[in-house]
Amino acid sequence: MNKEKSEKRDFVPLLFQKLRSLKGIDILVEENYGSGMNFLIEDYISANNKIRFLPRKEVLKADLVVVLRTPEEDELRWMNKNTVLFSMLHYETRASRNKLLQELSLFPFSMDGVVDDWNKRMVVNYSGTSFSGVKEAFKELEKSTDHFEKPGHRPLNAGILGFGSVGLEAAKALKTLSDNFFLNKSSSTPGMIINLYPRNITENPDLLKSQLENMDLLIDASRRRDPSKFIIKNEWLSVMPKHSVILDLSADPYNTEVSPIQVKSIEGIPTGTLDQLVFYPEDPIYKTIPTQVDTRHRRTVVSCNAWPGVDPIGCMTLYSKQLTPFLKVLLSHNIEDLSIKSDNPYERALIRSSLEYFLESKKS
Repeated sequence: MNKEKSEKRDFVPLLFQKLRSLKGIDILVEENYGSGMNFLIEDYISANNKIRFLPRKEVLKADLVVVLRTPEEDELRWMNKNTVLFSMLHYETRASRNKLLQELSLFPFSMDGVVDDWNKRMVVNYSGTSFSGVKEAFKELEKSTDHFEKPGHRPLNAGILGFGSVGLEAAKALKTLSDNFFLNKSSSTPGMIINLYPRNITENPDLLKSQLENMDLLIDASRRRDPSKFIIKNEWLSVMPKHSVILDLSADPYNTEVSPIQVKSIEGIPTGTLDQLVFYPEDPIYKTIPTQVDTRHRRTVVSCNAWPGVDPIGCMTLYSKQLTPFLKVLLSHNIEDLSIKSDNPYERALIRSSLEYFLESKKS
């Protein structure tokens, strides 16, 4: 995906095998595809003999482009008008890119926006996101507290912003990790208390700030209605213990190209990548945060904009299974004929993932 060096995710041969029954389809695959996960060209050809390996620029000129993470802006400009792009597009926090997709006359469908009739995501790796992040944060907290001895005789406190699937999976991961450490082990710290904070708490500033005084691990798993507003202001971090750790699972980016600017849920923390997950208070990355954002109060931050990429093969095996029925719809229909009234639930879900549908829903 030409992202950071540690990004290895390409779709596994299983996906191409599942598309083998489709007739009249040429499958163009980028050169060296899957090499980061130790797959060979022969593995893909064995799965589907319709595959042709070509340079990246030629692949991006196909009629349908499928890639997990969105190509960079200059690469989007390589694509032909009316190309269908199926990718993790994150419309809610990518206003500038949404505009570019329209200007280029592309047909975008967002993998993260594919939801069923009950608004449940159908292409998602909640466990891969939450467990990978919690595991890294737990390791950092163990370091900063000298194997959890620093809090003394009180339990550790973990707070999770957001009560959705990512937050619930984070709570499960914390339960597993804390049980593994504290049960049947001698420690002056008796264990970990896990609190989840729904919107009625996160939208109550005074109450939320009071929760931070003994917060050892703060996890952002929120999904905000308005990405221009913080949930936790930077000055509030000053009351958190010095050893505390902040885990950023939402990984929303800063964006100064919109007005008001787009910010993260927790003011002043950086966004990590697969190349760097952990940031200590003096890390130079803080100099890259927009000057309008207060960064004075800092704690150890664990963050990544692609958490499932920590386990690339497991992640892409799951996505390959989830995506197959949607690809079959896209490859067997004219895009203009797709309908929200279709009897096919995968077709209806695709319509909900389109940029056009997203923009219309914002108006209502």
